[in-house]
Amino acid sequence: MSLALDRRMFMAGLTGLGATTALQPAIAKRQKKMFEKLNRPIGLQLYTLGDEPSKDLAGTLAKVALIGYSDLELPQLYGKTPAELKAAANAVGVSFSCIHLAATPNTPKTALSLMSDTQRIVDDLGALGVKSAVLPIMLFPDNFTRAENETFQAALARSLFAAGEDIWKRTADLLNEKAQALKPHGISVGYHNHNVEFQAIGKTNGWEILAKETDKKLVSFEVDVGWLAAAGVDPVAFFKRYSGRCRQMHVKDVKPTTKTNYALSMDPTEIGSGKLDWKRILPAAQKAGVRNFYVEQEPPFSATRMEAVEKSYAFLSTLRA
Repeated sequence: MSLALDRRMFMAGLTGLGATTALQPAIAKRQKKMFEKLNRPIGLQLYTLGDEPSKDLAGTLAKVALIGYSDLELPQLYGKTPAELKAAANAVGVSFSCIHLAATPNTPKTALSLMSDTQRIVDDLGALGVKSAVLPIMLFPDNFTRAENETFQAALARSLFAAGEDIWKRTADLLNEKAQALKPHGISVGYHNHNVEFQAIGKTNGWEILAKETDKKLVSFEVDVGWLAAAGVDPVAFFKRYSGRCRQMHVKDVKPTTKTNYALSMDPTEIGSGKLDWKRILPAAQKAGVRNFYVEQEPPFSATRMEAVEKSYAFLSTLRA
């Protein structure tokens, strides 16, 4: 082949590359924004903001609304009455769609838990306008102890392993019981995962026990994809396997440095700054039945908590597919 022909082919390649590059903005423009395709709002789990809602509820909700969040999940009542929380949300145009209720037996009167009287739960959630309650973590083993110089996370993972299948079956029984009691009142009950659920217990694990022992017609799942990734579980494959049982999702990212573990450990980061493939995960979640997508981030933070949720919203609100 002559040098002249080589040059003509090279120039033709550059021309083609230039045409492709020129078309990229047009292609991107034709693509819909991801959350427009999902037809769902970008939500936020207020846990991400730490104690800011406790210090200044009205101011915190106003900032969240200004960023663009409208669908919120409560981790607690923040010492407020449901009516006070509802009024603060209404004032800035946001709403609560879900609440975490721990299985704490000795809850202060100002707080609320899944162990509270059924009518109390119904009344408080009714005042909030919330129809979904999620158990944020499993029952703790009766033998839970923490050795000297042992982290809480390591102690919990060790105690759960020692407790075996029983603690997971007891958790499933509690979920079934509470879901049965609350269903007539229009309130659904779900379970939120971490990564300890995926620690092997013989030939099974805590998650498989929960999925098997909970009533499919009563108990749903709030899938935390960040903790799935920390456990070495592919979120897309997970959503396919448990399609129809997934109702909420915690949109959480992790850094590539996160090592597979089952002891509540991860290297957290803002959405879009980590290793998760959101163009695959978000559609898979919706197909599996997820209807509420809550941004959540674990500490430590590289910026302020509010800056972190703003960065995550900016990424998600412009993500196209």
